[in-house]
Amino acid sequence: MSTENPSVSAELRFDANGLIPAIAQDAVTGEILMVAWMDRGAFERTLVTGKACYYSRSRQSAWMKGESSGHLQMLREVRIDCDGDVVLLKVEQIGGIACHTGRRNCFFRKLETAADGAQRWVSDFDPLKTEAEIYGER
Repeated sequence: MSTENPSVSAELRFDANGLIPAIAQDAVTGEILMVAWMDRGAFERTLVTGKACYYSRSRQSAWMKGESSGHLQMLREVRIDCDGDVVLLKVEQIGGIACHTGRRNCFFRKLETAADGAQRWVSDFDPLKTEAEIYGER
């Protein structure tokens, strides 16, 4: 996917830090895979390359999803919300793993309430691969 008109990013409402939240959704199943941030450069790189690119707030730099793991996100469709302040990327998740923990998505913990009313987070599904298998020993 590419664009002839990179000025489409002009319709986006980036926050005071120049960032916008981006939701990655499986283009076929509709499953939400992850949420990340994009700056204008990451958004435009995503359009030009057809691969999801995000912005790391901790590293203060852009990163291509899957550049070290091989779990690329191939862009199939881009949408924005009514206010233009959230991006939705419909993607094909290569390798079936979107989360750095080795799971198919980042939303693997759910809140459960026990009979006594106690609440706790439980893992809904196991990793498909360990982080060591994906990234090697760090």
